[in-house]
Amino acid sequence: MSRLGADAATRLAALGVVPMAPGLSDDEVAQIESSYGFTFADDHRDFLTTALPVGEAWPNWRADGRRSLDKHLRLPVDGILFAVEWKQFWDDAWGRRPARMKDALRSAVYQLARVPRMVPVHSQCYLPAGHGSSGHPVLSIYQADIRVIADDLLDYVNRLSVPEAPVPQPTSVSTVDFWSDHVTA
Repeated sequence: MSRLGADAATRLAALGVVPMAPGLSDDEVAQIESSYGFTFADDHRDFLTTALPVGEAWPNWRADGRRSLDKHLRLPVDGILFAVEWKQFWDDAWGRRPARMKDALRSAVYQLARVPRMVPVHSQCYLPAGHGSSGHPVLSIYQADIRVIADDLLDYVNRLSVPEAPVPQPTSVSTVDFWSDHVTA
């Protein structure tokens, strides 16, 4: 078990800023991962098996409907596609941008199907999927505006406890393919 994830869940419960339900069972986690085609990062999994946040803007992996969870999971990619179409976003690694928007979007969809999956933590904040990984910085992803907002899951929860107080900027550097390439300060 990842102490980081368990500590983050325990801290969030102690803060009392969001209702907490009992953590997900191993069977529930396996069902979610099988249904949605990803695996939680180890710290994210341990966070959710310790206690499950069920408040506003927290994905309720136990009770939210398939449509709601699918939407949460699609938002990072959908945001990039919106930026491709409306804000002239294009990743240099994708090669030359096609002149026709239809072709640019088709190419972007193809490319984005190959980037690491981002899994929602809260609101527009994400951790990368992937068993065997832990301690990734939490990324805020809104269209092509990608920021490191916490050094890890525990740092993210601690930052929730002092939303108005000045808190030093996170010092971690994201290492998630594609997403890290577009992190802004």
